[in-house]
Amino acid sequence: MTPFYDARGNIYAVLAPDALRRQGIDLPQQADRAAQTREAWASAAIEAFCAWAPGTQPSGSKDHRCDGLLVGPFQSAPPFDLLIVNTDGTLAERSGNGLTIFSQALSDQGFFPNQEPCVLRVHHDKTDTPSPGETSVKNADVEGQQGFWLDLGKPTFGPDAVSAHGVESTPMNGRELSHVQPLSALNPAWTHSQFVRVGNPHCVTLVDVAEALPANQQMRETRLSEGLTRIAYAMPTGAGQPCPAGINLQWAMREAPGRIAARVFERGEGPTASSGTSATAVACAAWRVGWVSAGEVNVVMPGGTAPILLEEKDGELSRASLFGMARLMR
Repeated sequence: MTPFYDARGNIYAVLAPDALRRQGIDLPQQADRAAQTREAWASAAIEAFCAWAPGTQPSGSKDHRCDGLLVGPFQSAPPFDLLIVNTDGTLAERSGNGLTIFSQALSDQGFFPNQEPCVLRVHHDKTDTPSPGETSVKNADVEGQQGFWLDLGKPTFGPDAVSAHGVESTPMNGRELSHVQPLSALNPAWTHSQFVRVGNPHCVTLVDVAEALPANQQMRETRLSEGLTRIAYAMPTGAGQPCPAGINLQWAMREAPGRIAARVFERGEGPTASSGTSATAVACAAWRVGWVSAGEVNVVMPGGTAPILLEEKDGELSRASLFGMARLMR
């Protein structure tokens, strides 16, 4: 039986490479080769493991029964290689909730080291950032909750960080942010955006009122869904504008000191209950405009709250870490 795990409302199937091969899917033996040939096998894997069985899809639910596949590990000792497969058949460079789930699956299988940090290496086929991307993960207990801290490294900001083209600058709180015209065309309140890379690319749009945060159901409605897909997805599914490789979209509102409300539309997936790297990007963008200080920041999404730890040195963010928990679904 395929194991499915839940982390803050994100659900992934975790599959050993041999599980795909037993389904007749021709997955290469090495993770790097598998990433480079994903067009030959990824869509078949999504269909085999993520599609609803005929007649079982609940009314109003997403097109797939999970948010994607975590394929790995490709070895029995760390560092561990894996692939993160979106439901559109593309590969993600990083997923905070996905890596949390993968860490829990490794722990359940007895592979995750108890005391030492564990390095996870995500292979992908994007050309604007190196593959594999590495994340150091360690066991942690936060307020009695057993989970994992993911070290997501030093964030970078601005259009160059995410290979964005054709965006205008706009000031906010003394910082130069970006005006993404396709976003503001969908909603005039979406005029101030901060590009952030935390291993994968993000566009965080900062808003002043809760009404400007799009609900997930709204983002599934035709006009808005089509508009956001054109922005977030690379061609041919989207337009790849302003980022040819696509971009994860978030909306953020300051809710209280150290607390940010957020919504997420993921590249390759669409509206999601939560996203770990998105939450991290939101916290970094909030720091950038002075909404929060370094230290712990809580990002509140429909699927749950993500604790983020921001570390500052010489007036710059030097590190962002994400805490997450995951559970095996029965």
